[in-house]
Amino acid sequence: MTQITPQPGIMDIALYQGGQSKVAGVDHVIKLSSNENPFGPSPKAIEAVRDSAATLNRYPSTDHASLRKAIGERHGLDPVRIICGVGSDEVLQFVAQAYAGPGDEVIYTEHGFSMYPIIARMAGATPVMVPETDRHVDVDNILAAVTDQTRIVFVTNPGNPTSTMIPEADLIRLAESLPQTCLMVIDGAYAEFVEGFDGGRALVDRFENVIMTRTFSKIYGLGGMRVGWGYAAQEIIDVLNRVRQPFNLSLTALAAAEAAIKDEEYLTFCHSENARLRVWLSAQLSKIGVSSDASSTNFILARFKDQAEAEACDDYLKTQGLIVRRVAGYNLPNALRITVGDEEACRRVVAAITAFKGGAA
Repeated sequence: MTQITPQPGIMDIALYQGGQSKVAGVDHVIKLSSNENPFGPSPKAIEAVRDSAATLNRYPSTDHASLRKAIGERHGLDPVRIICGVGSDEVLQFVAQAYAGPGDEVIYTEHGFSMYPIIARMAGATPVMVPETDRHVDVDNILAAVTDQTRIVFVTNPGNPTSTMIPEADLIRLAESLPQTCLMVIDGAYAEFVEGFDGGRALVDRFENVIMTRTFSKIYGLGGMRVGWGYAAQEIIDVLNRVRQPFNLSLTALAAAEAAIKDEEYLTFCHSENARLRVWLSAQLSKIGVSSDASSTNFILARFKDQAEAEACDDYLKTQGLIVRRVAGYNLPNALRITVGDEEACRRVVAAITAFKGGAA
């Protein structure tokens, strides 16, 4: 047996479980477990990927200047204050690596993204989970958990897997109340699905210890490319760039992301279709006794009477070629997270759950 041992905390990390994509014995499945865009990426992003193939012998840019400029133009941000990463996950990792370590604490909420405690432990810090209230982030609970050792507070807005929003007044109160020695990170992976939401931009501009992150994996349909970004005070971005590897994003990923963010017509289509089908899916399931909170994302959190019913429904959906996500690991054992697919997928989900509940499919 090897005498080489990992750093303290590493073996406490539970391996991340991605959404299931296959069902044994079922050939044709609809994957609704990872909140992917059912319409795929922008045709312009696909074209950019094809065009990039001729220059794959070249290294990509180290500063991501062209993509940062496109992000800045799309959202009205200073490109100098933007950092790009391999998904927003890597940007979150930069934050923990740069600002937390042994003896420090990292706060996240009960139903928050499961990568937060993993990222904290990777940095040698101690993750601190605080309870939510009825699947909503409770700012008072967060503030009560803050200590002199707290260095980072991660909040997801909109939430995953809850789909709920933190009211703007609560976000402002949290930012105002945190000590200046603590960073507040607003993870906005689903921000584009919320009409008129700036993802935390105003807070970043107002508070020097607030960071916002975004991703191209959801509404832009580029989950397979792994591109994300963050926006913060220039001083913080300078620190984060010191732990970022120079070639962390491929030439192809950069080209795809830049083309995607410039295609506003396709973004509008994806946003409107998701909003329409999300409302329909939630309403139809509510009619058969499966409730969900008002969703601000591209999924709904369907709630059943107990864990046994949720798991039985999941098992039945698999027999129908429908893969959704169990979320017991997020302390939501009686719920299933269901991605809002295209119209055919949504109708199949409603028919299958209706049949499971004993109604006429």
